[in-house]
Amino acid sequence: MNLTTPTMSRPDLVESLAQLGVPGGALSGGTLQARSPIDGVVVGAVHETSVPHARAAVDRAYAAFLVWRNVPAPQRGELVRLLGERLRREKSTLARLVSSETGKILSEGLGEVQEMIDICDFAVGLSRQLHGLTIASERPGHRMMEQWLPLGVVGIITAFNFPVAVWAWNAALALVCGNACVWKPSEKTPLTALALQAIFERTLTVCRAAGGEVPDDLSQLVIGQADVGEALVDHSLVALVSATGSTRMGRIVGPRVAQRFGRCILELGGNNAVIVAPSADLDLAVRGTAFGAFGTAGQRCTSTRRAIVHESIHDEFVARLERARARLPIGSPLAAGILVGPLIDRAAFDAMQAALAEARDQGGQVSGGGRVLEDRFPEAWYADPALVRMPAQTAVVCQETFAPILYLLKYRTLDEAIALQNAVPQGLSSAIFTNDLREAERFVAVAGSDCGIANVNLGTSGAEIGGAFGGDKDSGGGRESGSDAWKAYMRRSTNTVNYSGTLPLAQGVKFDL
Repeated sequence: MNLTTPTMSRPDLVESLAQLGVPGGALSGGTLQARSPIDGVVVGAVHETSVPHARAAVDRAYAAFLVWRNVPAPQRGELVRLLGERLRREKSTLARLVSSETGKILSEGLGEVQEMIDICDFAVGLSRQLHGLTIASERPGHRMMEQWLPLGVVGIITAFNFPVAVWAWNAALALVCGNACVWKPSEKTPLTALALQAIFERTLTVCRAAGGEVPDDLSQLVIGQADVGEALVDHSLVALVSATGSTRMGRIVGPRVAQRFGRCILELGGNNAVIVAPSADLDLAVRGTAFGAFGTAGQRCTSTRRAIVHESIHDEFVARLERARARLPIGSPLAAGILVGPLIDRAAFDAMQAALAEARDQGGQVSGGGRVLEDRFPEAWYADPALVRMPAQTAVVCQETFAPILYLLKYRTLDEAIALQNAVPQGLSSAIFTNDLREAERFVAVAGSDCGIANVNLGTSGAEIGGAFGGDKDSGGGRESGSDAWKAYMRRSTNTVNYSGTLPLAQGVKFDL
């Protein structure tokens, strides 16, 4: 491993917030401490939203929805277009803030903001394509059609690891679909949330100055602990709750929303595997696996947790991967050349150590995994990524640990490899490295991967916005971002218009008066 000193100071972070439109008063006098995982320094004390104020925000959002739903969809798309343009202008500053508050390297911070820009572009085009169907009617002189209509208030609950992109996945689609939004970000990343809200409010000003009809309170921010999220989950006017987080969180949110017959999009945990076949390009496989397992310090829901490697190439692949792991530069994510930043906090580091101890107890051989840079950053939590050779897919391997741990397993047949991959509770992302066309097709076919994402010759992380994102089983079943995920943010209405002078009934029913 290669350890590097930090380059950032806290005044730079405060200056970035000011540049993005966050007033200085927003960082003082509050009850929620905002920390940077880079060095553990407290940047400010952010004001939290009370539960009554969160409920009131939903009420205001509903009033905004009643206006916004009547604005033509292409005009709604103009607001999102302007948001994308402002994000382009603020990309470098916002990306630096994202990296400072999450610990992800700067290129990943830039990538996250680019993802926001991309989904805005997608949503703008979508605003002219929220189309339904014309359906043949069995009755003469009748036309049957299906249309998609705005849904209401969308509650968005996001996690720390993608503090702005997941908001954009949801908000950009929700807004062009005619909805209002209330956003509860992770309590670990309030600064990026404040910055993004300021960017959105500046965009509203520009849109209104150009003649756009945009109501107040169209997209609001509520900051706080779990009780604030619960206020969104339980509010009868929140038609859709889109929640990103742990499977444990999803098991709480899903039933509570269902109890009031609301809708949910749940994007939960992953336990993602790569299968490395005998024909694989090992250079490609090592690079894809290393990024998937160790990028973002293993703190993506799509991070690679397991590598299932054919026994004929297992030792060579592991040796190459171990050499790559040992060379990984660890340090401040804002420093040039760094590939692995810190874990978000001590709890994440402790969870990593507990998982490694459990793996050892279950027969695992661990390389790496210890704390590093403690002398330079006593209040931060940098970890050496870990490779763990496992004798079998034991209990700890079936659990998601949000840290840079990669479990290594052997297989003999492709059927065995697919069975191992699928034999975990989660079903988010998966990949196979192979140059055998038949293996690739079997992997993505009905009896192959059971995940929402199944890739060939690339890793489990780094999805594009054009496809629907999400997984099945304990990963939640929700879909966000591209493809037809927009339909979750609208309600379907089936309409039949009788333009004849008679009243025939369907299925030949007679009711003559």
